[in-house]
Amino acid sequence: MGKSDGDSFFCSQPRKMVSMTKFEIIYLTGFRGTGKTSIGTLLAKSLGRTVIDLDGVVAANAGKSIREIFQQDGESSFRDLETTALESVAQTSNSVISLGGGAVLRDINRSIIQSTGICFWLQCDAETIAERLQQDEATGDQRPALTKLDELQEIRQLLQTRQAKYEDVADHRINTKGRSIEQVAEAILERLTQDRAS
Repeated sequence: MGKSDGDSFFCSQPRKMVSMTKFEIIYLTGFRGTGKTSIGTLLAKSLGRTVIDLDGVVAANAGKSIREIFQQDGESSFRDLETTALESVAQTSNSVISLGGGAVLRDINRSIIQSTGICFWLQCDAETIAERLQQDEATGDQRPALTKLDELQEIRQLLQTRQAKYEDVADHRINTKGRSIEQVAEAILERLTQDRAS
């Protein structure tokens, strides 16, 4: 599965060489609770870039929260808004974009990501994700349930469903379990340096 630092912290996906133009945008993908927003903010600060939270863009464009969009308009409408927002932010440069956990589901979204930036997949096991989400007081207000399963079962099911999509879109993947946001951000910075030199 590509190179690793020996403890499954960092792996390169077996994909094509990354072109220099792809460094204009850094995408962070992965399930909710893997640290995309926090790590994206830290990365942007370290690199002097603009940080963009895709879910935040969707909510701002819709004038309502993600939960309200799901409840009032349904998931399909949310995904349409998500694609429109992605098409817009993909035209930016010198940015770090934190993607929603399901943004990789549509083929067109993965195509946009692959053609406009370098993508890091932040991984974590279902149990750790569930623990993180339970500690996040904003979870219930901002993140709607996507199935009728309990939280841990839903996470396991969605991780399994999305696995191939994450693998398809990612240039690199990082296991965030037991790692601070600073450690993960530093690993991404090191990988960017290596990719630029290669």
